[in-house]
Amino acid sequence: MNAGLERNEAVVRKRSGSTKASRQKSVFLFIAIAPSLLGYLLFTLYPNLLSVYYSLLDWDGLTESKFVGFDNFVHMVGDRFVWRALYHNLLFMLVVPALIVLISLILAYLLNNKSYRENPFYKVLYFFTNVLSTVVIALLWAFIYDGSYGLLNGILGIFGADMNGFYWLGDSRTAFWALVVPMVWGGVGLYVVIFINAMSAIPKSLYEAAVLEGARPMTMLFRITIPLIRSVIRVCVVFVVLGTIKGFELILILTNGGPEGSTDVIGLYMFNLAFGKDYHNYGYASAIGMFLFVILVAAKFIIDKYYPEENVEF
Repeated sequence: MNAGLERNEAVVRKRSGSTKASRQKSVFLFIAIAPSLLGYLLFTLYPNLLSVYYSLLDWDGLTESKFVGFDNFVHMVGDRFVWRALYHNLLFMLVVPALIVLISLILAYLLNNKSYRENPFYKVLYFFTNVLSTVVIALLWAFIYDGSYGLLNGILGIFGADMNGFYWLGDSRTAFWALVVPMVWGGVGLYVVIFINAMSAIPKSLYEAAVLEGARPMTMLFRITIPLIRSVIRVCVVFVVLGTIKGFELILILTNGGPEGSTDVIGLYMFNLAFGKDYHNYGYASAIGMFLFVILVAAKFIIDKYYPEENVEF
């Protein structure tokens, strides 16, 4: 009987110790995630929920607000500037991510599979653009595109093309495509590094077998490398697409949506409505922000549907 009591006491002590350890673990986890959770609630979730409320107001951000319900959304449907900006967003979304991912894949493949002595230098060189701030990149390309002393016109002049002071960012025919180049140039470096790390995990024996079968470098890239790092490419595509849709800093500095609105995008239009010099409508800008959020969610669902996540083992 005493033995039975001792066993029961041992079980109780074991359970008590387990409960105490579990409680300590929960407290530790709460303390560990509390700063990040608080930051997310305070600086991400709360402002977003507040924007939903602001979208129902007629408010300039300073004076007394007026509740207008869904009038801002009704007005947005008939606002041609919103749809023009959305068209530019979609065009950027189709062109920029495709170029960034394709160029990054090719460069990463060359650096990972070719034993160039200068490989470490090339890696630093490609990643250097991500060290630069958006303002620096914008000023650099503003100089390149300048009509009077720009580098691009100077190079074209060497080959006999007299541009006659043509300003690439000041013409509605060229401004949009002139913005694509710095967007791609500034985004390639990060993804080159990501793809190099992913490719370095692929067994070299697969490439050696392909070489013995007579496969060419581009064949190995599209038949071996890309299928095996498909999940990494998918994540990069999501980041690039969503970043292209919501980003507008480079456009703000280089063209501010001009000339004649030929480079305006949703994020920039929203920013100018809320904080522009001549017009302040924080409520309407918040409604456009909600529209931008819907676009981002829709883009994510489209990517998930047509580019599903796959786990590859090798």
